[in-house]
Amino acid sequence: MDNNKRGLVAILVVVLIIVIDQVSKVLVKTNMALYESIEIASWFKIYFVENPGMAFGWKFGGKLFLSLFRIVAIFFIGYYLYLLVKREYSNGFIACIALIFAGAFGNIIDSVFYGEIFSASYSGHVASFVPIGEGYSSWLHGNVVDMLYFPLIESTFPSWLPIWGGQDYIFFSPIFNIADSAITVGIFILLIFYRKTLALSLEKREKE
Repeated sequence: MDNNKRGLVAILVVVLIIVIDQVSKVLVKTNMALYESIEIASWFKIYFVENPGMAFGWKFGGKLFLSLFRIVAIFFIGYYLYLLVKREYSNGFIACIALIFAGAFGNIIDSVFYGEIFSASYSGHVASFVPIGEGYSSWLHGNVVDMLYFPLIESTFPSWLPIWGGQDYIFFSPIFNIADSAITVGIFILLIFYRKTLALSLEKREKE
């Protein structure tokens, strides 16, 4: 029964994050033009961008490599999550790994499918669903939809500051999505509360 409860925790976290992530992305993709923004507050905007790379806009390697890397990563994370449930780790620890798994899976959906099922998004044009094969790209080459933007502080560097003096700056400029948030929250909670548990679980995995 305990394993069933732990498994249910993992499933609920994964399903909840993926559903919220995908619903938010589809709503933005089909209702906003690229680079369009909606101001919710002075420090929070829905700002639609597409990201061909990793979380928060980071990039490395080609698009196909990134998509395949994500798929391989969620395979290992998913198997690791399965082992945690089977070995009766705490619900909190399992939930953290489930957050990371769900976030990675959510972004993979974009990479694998969006290029095939959506028309292109660009400035002044809102995308729509299209028949498979008529989309803006091919399988594994879709862009990840990002929209959460928190420009907490927008100001200008003092003129006397070397190099950057007089330039405008924004504190916390990355634009991200629910999936990115899930990965980040999962990692932070792991590092703060479950570092020893994580180290022991990985050490045990290596000995098998």
